[in-house]
Amino acid sequence: MRHYIIGDVHGEYKALVNLITKIPYNSQLIFVGDLIDRGSQSAHVVKYVRENNIPCVRGNHEEMMIEHGSSFVRAIEKGEEVEQNNMWLKHGGIETLLSYSLISYKDSKIVPHPFIKEFIFQFKEDIAWMKKLPLYLELGEIEHSTGRNVVVSHSAIAPVWHMRDGGAEDKEFLSTVLWSRAIPLDRENIFNIFGHTPQQYTVKEQDHYVNVDTGCYMKEKRGYGLLSAYCVETAEVYSSGELSIFDEKIS
Repeated sequence: MRHYIIGDVHGEYKALVNLITKIPYNSQLIFVGDLIDRGSQSAHVVKYVRENNIPCVRGNHEEMMIEHGSSFVRAIEKGEEVEQNNMWLKHGGIETLLSYSLISYKDSKIVPHPFIKEFIFQFKEDIAWMKKLPLYLELGEIEHSTGRNVVVSHSAIAPVWHMRDGGAEDKEFLSTVLWSRAIPLDRENIFNIFGHTPQQYTVKEQDHYVNVDTGCYMKEKRGYGLLSAYCVETAEVYSSGELSIFDEKIS
């Protein structure tokens, strides 16, 4: 069985379906997190990953939904005013709430659905699922061409790999694995596959890492707008859709 690591989906369910149809049948999919936000179908993406029991690590957008989505739920259940301005809402949380049909968005204001308490349970269950997502996955059973242990994380984990035993309890480790955009130095005997920072045209592959985020939601920007998957065993790359002639990379 081959393993395909899929970049940040960001609620682009149609791109995900397009990509999966290209990946060989019976392959093992693994996600680098950021399933949600920005795109219009985050709820569909989470449902697909959960129903198919596909491995996924936690991304910074899942982290934001855990924190601010939980606050949203508490406000709804207590009959309080929902927060209108926080980091999550500014970076795609509104689109995610819309995808769950929990709100409408009128005059730049969040308006909860009149019967929201009757169907907010799925949103709550998905938050509970996100809380259990690991910060990284070691694919120790895979023979990689570099001979290194393959590690999947949301952002580059090499700078704090030596701190991994602290896990989420270590603030520096948590912050780096979820948020850092630093290019990892080759100082650990791992091959790290991650996303978080969009790359133009295709995945970025180096001797010690691959960044598989190709800016799926950034369709309006030259060289972005693809969802990509990297095969651990063969280094083969599949992407959703194709760049237009206008977007072809100029050498």
